[in-house]
Amino acid sequence: MTKNECDSILRLRDAGNTYAQISEETGIPVNTLKTFFRRSSRKKKSENEQPKCRECGGIIEQNPKTKKQIFCCGECRQKWWNSHPEAVHRKAVYNYTCPCCGRDFSAYGNAHRKYCSHECYIKDRFKGGGCHE
Repeated sequence: MTKNECDSILRLRDAGNTYAQISEETGIPVNTLKTFFRRSSRKKKSENEQPKCRECGGIIEQNPKTKKQIFCCGECRQKWWNSHPEAVHRKAVYNYTCPCCGRDFSAYGNAHRKYCSHECYIKDRFKGGGCHE
């Protein structure tokens, strides 16, 4: 796309036209327009505005060529996640029944867990005790 086409597309979009309307007027396919706007470097925030920490609101210095930071430090990150448990998407929660005591339990992150506790493991594995006789 030429600079003039980009400018006209941006003007049309700012005027409130849809992708289909812009496509009809310019002759550029709708999917090309969608890609252009998705990849566009236009941001709603001003370029001078610094990103702020989600927890304390302090300004974050972004390092070039690294992932965008949303917390200023590990302490703020930990506080925010502890106070927003609904934002955690725990996909690795597994439900089991302990073969020793028969109690139902759930384990996070371990798909191969068998016992509800170390005591049940010892009791079942060593037949009631921890001694090898």
